[in-house]
Formats: sequence, structure tokens, C-alpha cells
Amino acid sequence: MRKLAFLLFPVSLFAQEPGPATGVQKLAAFNRQKQLLAQSPYKKLQWRLLGPDNRSGRSTDVEGVTGNPDIMYAAFATGGLWKTEDAGKTWFPIFDKEATQSIGDIALAPSDPNIFYVGTGEANIFRASLPGIGMYKSTDAGKTFRHIGLENTGTIARIIVHPSNPNIVYVAAGGNEWTYNKERGVYQSMDGGRTWRKILYKDEKTGCIDLVIDPSDPDILYASMWNRIRRRWSDPVPEDGDNIYKTTDGGKTWRIISNGLPDTKNTGRVGIAVAKSNPNVLYAFVDDHNKKREPKPDEFDSYERRVQKVVIGAAIYRSDDKGESWKKQSEIHDFFRLSGTYGWVFGQIRVDPRDENEVYVFGTSRARSVDGGKTWKQWNGEKGSDWIHGDNHALWFDEENPDRMILGNDGGCSSTLDGGKKWKNYFDKIPTTQFYTVTYDMQSPFNVFGAVQDEGTMSGNITNTFGKSSDTTLRPWMMAPGGEGTQIQVDPQNSNIVFSSTYYGRLMKSEMSKPDSLQSKRISIFDVGRIDSLRGEWLAGTLMSRFNNKVIYHGLQHLYKSEDGGETWKLISPDLSYNSEAAKGNYPYLIYHQAITSIAEGDEPGFLVVGTDDGRVWFTINDGRDWKEITNNLPKNKHVAKIFMSTTKNPSNLYLALNDRRRDNNAPYLYTLSSDGKFIWQLISSNLPAAPVNVIIEDPDRDGVLYCGTDMGVYMSKNGGKSWIAINGNMPASLPVDDMFIHPRDKKLVIGTYGRGVWMLDNLQDLK
Repeated sequence: MRKLAFLLFPVSLFAQEPGPATGVQKLAAFNRQKQLLAQSPYKKLQWRLLGPDNRSGRSTDVEGVTGNPDIMYAAFATGGLWKTEDAGKTWFPIFDKEATQSIGDIALAPSDPNIFYVGTGEANIFRASLPGIGMYKSTDAGKTFRHIGLENTGTIARIIVHPSNPNIVYVAAGGNEWTYNKERGVYQSMDGGRTWRKILYKDEKTGCIDLVIDPSDPDILYASMWNRIRRRWSDPVPEDGDNIYKTTDGGKTWRIISNGLPDTKNTGRVGIAVAKSNPNVLYAFVDDHNKKREPKPDEFDSYERRVQKVVIGAAIYRSDDKGESWKKQSEIHDFFRLSGTYGWVFGQIRVDPRDENEVYVFGTSRARSVDGGKTWKQWNGEKGSDWIHGDNHALWFDEENPDRMILGNDGGCSSTLDGGKKWKNYFDKIPTTQFYTVTYDMQSPFNVFGAVQDEGTMSGNITNTFGKSSDTTLRPWMMAPGGEGTQIQVDPQNSNIVFSSTYYGRLMKSEMSKPDSLQSKRISIFDVGRIDSLRGEWLAGTLMSRFNNKVIYHGLQHLYKSEDGGETWKLISPDLSYNSEAAKGNYPYLIYHQAITSIAEGDEPGFLVVGTDDGRVWFTINDGRDWKEITNNLPKNKHVAKIFMSTTKNPSNLYLALNDRRRDNNAPYLYTLSSDGKFIWQLISSNLPAAPVNVIIEDPDRDGVLYCGTDMGVYMSKNGGKSWIAINGNMPASLPVDDMFIHPRDKKLVIGTYGRGVWMLDNLQDLK
């Protein structure tokens, strides 16, 4: 058995423990990235975008120009900002040169649509949302942008531009996702963003999630404040203090308007809307977690957990006196039909500009009321309409012709010209798909498999090129076995055999004998959710042995092994996490934590290295009979994103990528391990910008050549990590890269990005 390589680097053995990254630090990191891009010998490197061409990613906001159906804008959670000038026939990105591709909200000035404000940092706080760096402004309809401050706000939920003075701007700042900060609340600029002042602030826990302006009096604004934070082991939990505030003097003074609204102890995010046709009328979408009814005996939620509490969920309130009093109109759904316990990610409500009684609400589905919110019907297209994706986050009306709308959801954006009878999707025009993981099969030419946010697993052949027709004899982009959170393993001897998980490590074995035929067998011992004692990560570690395709390893809090292709399993480790009671969530906000995230195999059977999401690293040389922890001098409690062990070099090299995004820490953590018996980790992040690292791999044919993917691009090192070179080439400057591989036979480098699909370098020799 080869020893692990001992590499010396002129860097500290111990990574510093910075606190949450400030906006100044984020901007400095991007300036560093721009330097690396400018200095790179691979500035002209051409990556090929493989797709997909049948799904976009999560759209956080959409905008149009009133009276001009040719112009539309779509903002994305991690895919940047896109524009069309020909009514959707073609779309192009307009934000690719900026410091982030995470957009929270966009706003065109009503008095001049060439003036355009962009708030960065998605405020929905998903498990994989990315922070922003404040506000940008364009005065030429998106041709150019400049940064205009608020870089420490973390996330931005809403922007309001004064109806007649484009220099007066209000911003709803949500704050950091994972840590508390004081840069939350409502901000105002009177000079077009040159200076800002905070005009509404409660505390470091409470941000602003929605903001609307009275269309008849621009001094009247309503702000929805949200006391929220996300934990690694929990979705946002309702906390007291989620109130609606009102100002009648342009933000100088504010007061809570809660008469008729529910007590906030068990409510969360609140969305608000004002009727243009009658500004006395306001609506509120309250995420109400008070009990609605007892669960049915065999009622399970979408993650197959037995339902313990059925909440009210989406409760709609109306005011007819500018918010001075409220009356409950309805409860839209039962458990999960619209938002259930997931209202923290939705909360969007709109009113038709012509009719104060025509109201729209958005969650996993869409609903419309024509009687002021008392009764609701599902709002979908009629026969012949394009299919509309679920999980809805944005709707824009053309106020001159409200039948023209633009919709944003987890699949991208769509538009209608007839009030929603017929919809047109732009999935094939806007490549903003969010990939968590990517892998390959051994067909020729090979297929790529990847886990995609809110879609499941997708697969497509490498002959696909986005925007060009595919060879239909091969595999166009299609759904494949697996959920949206999974590490996928494809049998190298039979590419129809796929191991993947649905959610949180619920493993299954699938047979893809035909493109239109899929047979999957759930492996019942991994029924996380149904079996309360099990914990599996969102991207639970799964590995097929390179020595024997019948040997499969799968990680929950323990490591399991199958020697017969998944038919039978045995436990081969103790609990490898810290198993802390303080880091375990409660139903229904539970996120499974303290579990295995990465498994690497050494140069002989039974030599394994395993890492967990709470920062522990272990190895065994005898297939689990004995384990040794090698966390040693690593920074504590970091998420193990990737363990990579080379098997073509002697001695073998072991590499580790840690990620601390879940504490708003942007430090890059890349390590290699000594083999002198002390197991001291050597930090090899060297000159990388301060951005979380998601993956590291080694070139199988070039000694000391490494590749890594971060939240700010893709890099290579030719000297084992002593220095790094930016290789984004023709991709966006701040593109988040979550996973990558080099195909072992074809020697092609493929990357999965979290926001711009899958890219491939056809010729690895381009990086010589």
C-alpha cells in the first residue's frame, strides 16, 4: 500500500478562524479574482456549455418595461441577471463581470426604465443560497453597472424606486443568512445610491423581507420585518417579532400596524401587497405555524417523515384602511399544497393593478382569488400552454396591460400575454441550472449525470452544446434516477445501473435500460425520515469501488458497505460525527446534520477516507475494522465538502476541501496531508480569493497539477497548491463551481456550476 505524500509548503499549518465575511472583504476577494483572471495565461480558454437546455435555475425576480413587451429582465439566485430585447426570442446575461451572480431583487425606475437598481444576495435563505455584496446601479438599461454600497447587508429582498424621482430609493435588507449582523432593516438613498442611511432597524436578528409603496402617496411605505436565521441543522424557525411597519413621512418615523393580525410567536415571514386601483387596500400573506388540525394516522411529509403537526401555513389577511386594521380572509391549503411549513421561502403576494379584489399568491403552486382573498383556485395555464414550473418567487404586471405578466420560479421564468391562459417558457434560452454534483458513465461518448436544485437528477451526453440542436441518437438532457440532493454513482461496466439518493441519503438502485424506462429499487435500510434513528446529509456520501463494481459504500452517520451490488448491506463504522444533541433540529424544521458527506478510496481495497459535515475526518486500511481520526490540526466544525485521493501516483496524495459557508465564513480551506505518522494537514489555499471551496481533484497524468472549484470560479495549480491560476476563461468571473471530474478514459474536464449549468473543456491539453 502506498503511503500518503508528505508535501511541504511555505504556509501556516493552521488556518485562521475569521468571523462572518464583511462586504469589504468580499469586494477585496473579487478584486483578487480580477487580478488572477487578468494575469492568467488562460484568459482566452474556451469552455463549452453542455446545458441543460430544458430547465433554468431559480429565478428570484422578474421585471419588464411598462408598455414595451420586447424588454424583459430575469434575475436568478445564483445565475446572474439576464435580459431580452426581442420579447424572449433571445436572452443574454448582463451581470457576468460583477462580483456575484446571486441576485435578491431588481427594480427599474418608473420614471426612467434606463435607470436600473440591482440588490445582490438571495433573501430566501435556501440551504445553498449565496450571499451578495450590496447594491448595483445601471443608467444605461443594463449595459454597464457600478457598485453603490450596502456591501454588508448579506441579502436584499426588495428595492423600491420613487415613482417620479429615480434618485430616491428604498432597500429591504435581510441581513446574513447564517449569522446575526446589524446591517439589516430598511435603507434609503436620496441621491441615487451615492449615500445611504438606515431608516428602520429593530435588532441584529431582524431583517426586512418585503417592502411596498403607496401608489397614491410615495411618503407612505409598508415594511415586513422578519426575525430569522438559518442553522445547519434547521430550516428557519418562527420567532417572535415578525411585524408589519408603516411610515407616512417617507421613512422618518415608523410604527407597527398589527390590529387584527395574529400574534407573532408562531408566525414567520410575511409578504405584503398594495392595490394600485385602491391604495386603501393591502394584503398580507402570513406564514402561520399555529396548529390547524391533528395529523392523520399515516400522514407523511415530502421527506417521508411522519407528520407531527399540521400548521395553518398560508393565511391571507386584508386591510381596507391602509393597514390600520386587518381581517383574516382565508387559509389557502392543508399541509403542503401551497407552502405548509415552507412559507419562509415564499411569502409572495400580488394584486392585479386594475382590480383590488383580484389577488395572486405563490408557493410550491400558484393560486388566484377574484373575491378579495376569500376563496382560491389553482392558477395554471389552459390546454396548449407551456408547462409552468413550481416553487414560485416573483410576478410582474405590465400596469398598462396587466394581462401581460412575467413569472419567476425555480425553473426559470415564463411570460403570458393573456392573463395566464397561455404561458411561454424560456428554459431553452437561459442556462442558469443549479448543479450540486456531477459524475459520468463509461459510454462512448460519455454521459454526464448531475443533481440539480429542485429538479432531481439530470443526465445528458457530452455532444450536447447549449443553443445547438443535439444528436438525437445520443442522450439529450433528460431526467435520470435520483433526487435533487445526491451523489450519483454509475456502474462502469453497465452504464444503465445507477446508485443515487432521493433526499438525505435515502439510497436507491436504478436500471436505465431505455431512455423512457426507469426501474428503481429503494434500499429500505436507508429510509431516513421513516427511521428516526438515521441521519443522512442532503448530499450523502456514496461511492462505488474502483476495484469491484459490486462493492458500494454509503454514508449516513455511519458508513455502510454492500458487496453484492446493493442487495445486502453491513455496517462498517461507528457514528463518525460528533453526534451533538445541540446540533439536531426538531420537526418540522429538522435538517439532517452530523453525517458523512465525502468518501474516498485509496490505492488498495479497504483503504478508505471519510469526512462528515461537522468537520471530522477518518481513515481505515482494513475496510472498517479499525478507524483512526485524522482531524488533528484542521479548523473545527467545518463542512467536509470533498476528499480526493490520487491512485496513479506513488506515493499517493490525499486532498481535502472544507467549506464554512454555513457560518457566513468565506475563507478558502484546501489541505493536503503528511504521512510522517503525525498526520499534520498542510494548508494549500495559498493565493486563492476568499471564497468557500467546494471541490478539489488531481490531474491523473500530471504530477502536482490540481483543480478546484469555489464560489468564485475554477482554478488550477501546477505546483501542488503553492499557487493557483484562474481558468474561468469564457465563463462568468464570479461563477460558483460546486463539483468537477476528469473523465478517466477521455481525459475531459467537466465542471458542475451552481447557477450556470455544466461546462466541459474538450481538450485538457489547452491547460498545458
